[in-house]
Amino acid sequence: MKQVVQNYKSGELTVLDVPVPGCKPGGVLVRSAYSLISTGTELMKVSEAGMSMLGKARSRPDQVAKVMQSVATNGVPATYRKVMGKLDSWTPLGYSLCGVVEQVGTGIDDVAVGDLVACAGNEHALHAELNWVPKNLYARVPDGLAPRHAAFGTVGAIALQGVRRGEPQLGDVALVVGLGLIGQLVVQLLAASGVRVVGVDPDPARCELGARLGAVTCGDPASAAVEAAVAELSGGHGVDQVYLAAGGGSNEPVELAARLSRDRGRVVDIGKCRLDLPWNAYYEKELDVRFSRSYGPGRYDPEYELAGRDYPIGYVRWTERRNLACFLDLLARGSVDAEPLVSHVADFDDAVETYRSLEEGDLKAVAVLFRYPGPAGPAADTAAPEVAVPAVQRRSGAASIPARSTAAPVRVAFVGAGNYASSMLLPHLARRDGVALSTVVTTTALSAANAQRKFGFAEATTDLDAVLGDPAVDAVFVVTRHSSHAELTRRALLAGKAVFVEKPLALTEDEMAGVLAAVEESGNDRLQVGFNRRFAPLLRQARKRFGARTGPASVRYLVNAGRLEHGSWYLRQGTEGSRFAGEGGHFIDTVSWLLGGDPVSVYAVATPDNEDLQAVLRYPDGSTATLGYVTSGAPGFPKETLDLVADGKVLHLDDFVRASVHGRERWASPRLSRTRDKGQRAELAAFLKAVRTGGPMPVPLESLAATTAATLAVRTSLAGGAPVTLARQR
Repeated sequence: MKQVVQNYKSGELTVLDVPVPGCKPGGVLVRSAYSLISTGTELMKVSEAGMSMLGKARSRPDQVAKVMQSVATNGVPATYRKVMGKLDSWTPLGYSLCGVVEQVGTGIDDVAVGDLVACAGNEHALHAELNWVPKNLYARVPDGLAPRHAAFGTVGAIALQGVRRGEPQLGDVALVVGLGLIGQLVVQLLAASGVRVVGVDPDPARCELGARLGAVTCGDPASAAVEAAVAELSGGHGVDQVYLAAGGGSNEPVELAARLSRDRGRVVDIGKCRLDLPWNAYYEKELDVRFSRSYGPGRYDPEYELAGRDYPIGYVRWTERRNLACFLDLLARGSVDAEPLVSHVADFDDAVETYRSLEEGDLKAVAVLFRYPGPAGPAADTAAPEVAVPAVQRRSGAASIPARSTAAPVRVAFVGAGNYASSMLLPHLARRDGVALSTVVTTTALSAANAQRKFGFAEATTDLDAVLGDPAVDAVFVVTRHSSHAELTRRALLAGKAVFVEKPLALTEDEMAGVLAAVEESGNDRLQVGFNRRFAPLLRQARKRFGARTGPASVRYLVNAGRLEHGSWYLRQGTEGSRFAGEGGHFIDTVSWLLGGDPVSVYAVATPDNEDLQAVLRYPDGSTATLGYVTSGAPGFPKETLDLVADGKVLHLDDFVRASVHGRERWASPRLSRTRDKGQRAELAAFLKAVRTGGPMPVPLESLAATTAATLAVRTSLAGGAPVTLARQR
């Protein structure tokens, strides 16, 4: 299928051939009929992409701060790869469309194939021929409403939410600053609510349109006629609400709002304009400044938008989905008219030229629609216990993996191509001799296309079954979100593939049992989990310098994990498990490798919010390890520090950039390492060698199972407040 994309690094726009997105549970696959260009938001993004690197940094200081924090945590090289990988990628455009349901995912019963729906979301309602849209981001189009008008649904919901934030009442007087697409819709919604509206915009054509669509009067912000109209309509008191629907760097909109508002009036920010509030003016009138967050309640909440968990109507009357449906109803009943806003309709194939015309000013428009080929659907355009470590069993006599030539390149498929895969794994594989990147599989079409372009995969697809059934694929990398790891690993093992799965291997004991059952059923034990720290060159060198132990050891491992951004999928504990369940195996595996054994018991305690925890692990030879996993530490402190004490010696590791051994002879790494090599390159080399030669996997399956069981036992210990014994099944 085709999709409009832009490279944020170069600014290049193109219509790209990408795989058709998969139809996941909890949503529908929609074939686009019309999609709407937001001439404000989208053109701002297009303009930013054309800036120099310095210009991009100046326009997004929030992102610069994140980059600097990443440098402090991960080092310059890793951060550089991560940032450049994100910049030099195709990014999608669009967030408002109307189309026909082509496929219905499991769990969906409110629409059927062939229904016409309006869709929302800058990840789901893209300028593309097909989109997968989750349940709470689509709404059925009322009978008789033309698809080209229903494509306004998302921007209409934005305008509607802004009006709701202003709480207008019959007979109020309102000022709308900025008569672009959102402003024109706000004017109509206010007029339909019995509010007398004054519009402000420097463009005479937009002022004329605003007056036609219901404003009492419209004019230039500097015009005396605007102030005179406000004085006349309000009896000299000033407007009840001001709706800021303007963009840009001028502070004039907020100054105008203060000047024309009544005492204790409301100022609602819908657009993205400068908000340097003049303190005296806002204080003296005690103005109520409010922000309107996009389409309405539910926006930016992954539980609502992705998991489909609706808010009870008795507590949240107007969610983003209900706003979307409400706006469609207003369009269908004629209370709002979208047709006068349509400045231009372009064929989807002409998307690049249309954006260029808008950016260069050749096409002056309030709203532009893309029209897609094919039928528009049914509506015409005219409408604390003992925890067992699972025993590892292999079916006797079964071939673990099909025989292959050691001279042939290892053919690799990737399931998932997100940030970690693109910055930490694929750069090493793309440059490695003896490796053929065969296929990349993702659920979103654009991420597969990006990985194919950047790393040279032969194919990109959203069809996992085709990859698992391809006899030419030797190894499958599972680099998806945590909740899918165990099931994807199980399926790949049953298909006879060697599997490299990023941590964690499993989030529950049942998931782990399913993986081991697949090993037993298939006889295929070719499995590696991405526990890369045991392969880190600096740590391996320090362990060698420390030498063999004669007595038990004591290990202290502090992980200064830091806070996550609001909205991070790592925080979705209901589906993705806790942060420690997802990441803790890294550190337990490192300790177990250092001590040469697997833990036999785990005891964990945590702060009341479970944000900071301490886990004490005991090993068969009497060694102990205290693992501290904290989020409340200083961001400038090293992320990982480790001390191993035994036999009168101390091994110290400082965030994989410095290491030392203290004893009869002292050793220290020669200089501060310029990179934090946490072992990914060496781990991949070991895995590929095992696949190529048929030799043993880098880490025994028994150890992978024991580490996973110990990680899960931390949760059990926290819940029960007691140590958990890890007893092997016989």
